Amino acid sequence: MASEQKIVSLREALEIRNQWSEQKEKVVFTNGCFDILHLGHIDYLEKASQTGSQLIVGMNTDRSVKALKGPERPVNSEYARARLIAALGFVSMVIIFDEDTPLELIKSLAPDVLIKGKDYSIATIVGAKEVIEMGGEVCTIDLVPNYSTTGIIQKLKN
Repeated sequence: MASEQKIVSLREALEIRNQWSEQKEKVVFTNGCFDILHLGHIDYLEKASQTGSQLIVGMNTDRSVKALKGPERPVNSEYARARLIAALGFVSMVIIFDEDTPLELIKSLAPDVLIKGKDYSIATIVGAKEVIEMGGEVCTIDLVPNYSTTGIIQKLKN
């Protein structure tokens, strides 16, 4: 499937999610800004994909990245970021969301597994309570040390 076809609306995502449920697929959800794609992102997403059979990535819009990270971000547009994430073979679907958190996406998609990096505790992961109440699981993944978009931007500025 072409990477552009993996970028879907919530309505399309729900249709696909229903098909996956019927096929007994184990659906994993994670989210992020993914502004400057680096080894830390690839490692994290690949590990997330290994916890199930289908990986959905929720990705912040340009507006929400700016609100979260500051006026100089994002470096790359939401379309460019979404295409890069969708091009990864282990990513099944990308949904761009504009809310401050992916809570509504998580509640709508009801993933079997919700994943975030170990820089979060399960108690601080948005949607963790809801996923657990729906019978799913919440996991954290080790991050590759010394890789962050903020660190890369700082290095370039220096």
